[in-house]
Amino acid sequence: MKRLIIKVSGKVQGVFYRATANGIANQMGLTGLVRNEPDGSVYLEAQGEEKAVDAFVEWCRKGPSRARVDSVRIEAAVLKEEDSFRVLR
Repeated sequence: MKRLIIKVSGKVQGVFYRATANGIANQMGLTGLVRNEPDGSVYLEAQGEEKAVDAFVEWCRKGPSRARVDSVRIEAAVLKEEDSFRVLR
């Protein structure tokens, strides 16, 4: 199991990034969260099997079709007990 904190910058708000990330994470069997940040970036935490988390990071580097991802920062995080991936406001 692996958990990462992912911060995505660029044109990532108002382009369905959170909703699409939620769908992709659920398809991959991940837990965690996604939220918009005041600085215009998107913050994500993703936890699951290593291959699935790595594939999710690759998706985050592209995002949905209307997004423009300029940078992705990643850091390791402590595993948490949770049972879903959720979108926070």
